[in-house]
Amino acid sequence: MPTDADLRRILTENRSVAVLGAKDSPHEAAFYVPAYLRQRGWRVVGVNPKLRGEWLGAPALGTLAELEPVDVIEIFRRPEFLLGHAQEILALPWRPRVAWFQLGIRDDAAAARLQAAGIEVVQDRCMMPEHRRLVG
Repeated sequence: MPTDADLRRILTENRSVAVLGAKDSPHEAAFYVPAYLRQRGWRVVGVNPKLRGEWLGAPALGTLAELEPVDVIEIFRRPEFLLGHAQEILALPWRPRVAWFQLGIRDDAAAARLQAAGIEVVQDRCMMPEHRRLVG
């Protein structure tokens, strides 16, 4: 588990996030969490085949393979999909600094694969309250 100092560093040193499992409903965390980050200066990109086009004033992509480099990939997908998503992330021609598994989402095997490739992993945490708590 990352420490508060680790989380603070992640939330202050990184400025771009791809949201895997992005949603278009303002009542869902996969919408309002990235909207919060965007309001605080983060570059946000949605990844969901149902959202192709524009999302939160930024591009929405259908797959991770279409993604240009970002600092963080935040994952709003059920745990049973994490191992496959870890493989997709590792197949990219670039590496994000961080893979962030949203609150309630955890897969230690997927996390270990990403960490072995040099990607920092945060599991079972929400970026919005962590940002509010540690960065303000």
